[in-house]
Amino acid sequence: MTCTEASMAALRHVGDELADATVAALFERGEAGTFNTLMRYVSTAGAPLPEGLPDVAREYLESTRVPPAWVDWEVMEKARLFFIDNNVHISTALSFAAMPACYVVPHVAKLLSASHGLKYPSKRMAETGQFTVYLMQPDAFETGSRFIPAAQKVRLLHASIRHHLTRENRWDADALGTPICQEDMIGGQMFFSLLVLDSLHRLGIHMSAEGAEAYYYAWRVVGAMLGVDQDAVPQDLDEARRFLDRYMVRHMGPSAEGVHLTRQLIDLYEEVVPGTLFDPLVPALIRHLVGDTCADWLAVPRTPWDTVVRAVPHLLGVLETIEDRSPLGAWALDRLGHLTTVLELSSLTRGRVMHYAIPEHLKKDYGVSSAVSRTRPWNPPAATVS
Repeated sequence: MTCTEASMAALRHVGDELADATVAALFERGEAGTFNTLMRYVSTAGAPLPEGLPDVAREYLESTRVPPAWVDWEVMEKARLFFIDNNVHISTALSFAAMPACYVVPHVAKLLSASHGLKYPSKRMAETGQFTVYLMQPDAFETGSRFIPAAQKVRLLHASIRHHLTRENRWDADALGTPICQEDMIGGQMFFSLLVLDSLHRLGIHMSAEGAEAYYYAWRVVGAMLGVDQDAVPQDLDEARRFLDRYMVRHMGPSAEGVHLTRQLIDLYEEVVPGTLFDPLVPALIRHLVGDTCADWLAVPRTPWDTVVRAVPHLLGVLETIEDRSPLGAWALDRLGHLTTVLELSSLTRGRVMHYAIPEHLKKDYGVSSAVSRTRPWNPPAATVS
């Protein structure tokens, strides 16, 4: 893909033809409510579809139940091992870098503000974390997995948001583009892949080029499952950098919605972290990962911890060295990372499994193995836009 102003502008008015047609048919036939309820019970791949499922929904689920034919399963296994090795750091990057990056794009923050999910930040964060965990399970694409149904539901959820915002005249498509358009879906894919890798690098995490490339590849597969046009998607990390840099320069800036969403995020994690002593660590970590300009746009408060956080890469570097040199240390840190991720998700969900479902109305609640070596350290692709 050639990343130009014209090519990216063309993506601003393109949605997801299959999912949009499915949702439009459901709402026009008055079947959305039934489908919304039934979708809560479609949770594992290969399970029999519920009785009474509308034909259009059944056809959609059947046509989207398998991954793309081009998937390289050896690379996907490398991505899974990379995730296992870095799960707690990836969770940190998702929470304190990728999500705030979404908020620093005003039209994305505005779209989140137009959905009921604005009032439930823990649900939004838990769904993101749980989706990633589902993706990185060994059986993610096999019978019994939860990833494929989750991807199917997220894709329809995006389509339902497009449906409501455009038909209720609550979105200026001429000025803002199609809600959750192809450009924004690819931008989101960059946030959850390349920006996460950037954050791990900023935290001083030891990564191999092979592992980083595999992790990015896994999110390309996710994009395909979510209806992203693969002809427009960056094929490698260098192309991804060019796209992300241009996307951010085109769209990032301050907004009232971005400030509000960020305040919710900070409040949420200050509630999750026990006590109050470490509360300032949350905004300090966000500021460290997204930079002062974006942090100021999002009104992230400055705290005495801003200086302390700069020492985090050094501490993590010591732990990473122990992990590199000691199999027992690697095992212990991997288990600690797994338990930390589980604890975080449990805190966010209050112990419940999150459900993805099409809202009946936008304002209602809606819900092969190959070890990855560390011999070739990963360095972020160079910035391409000044």
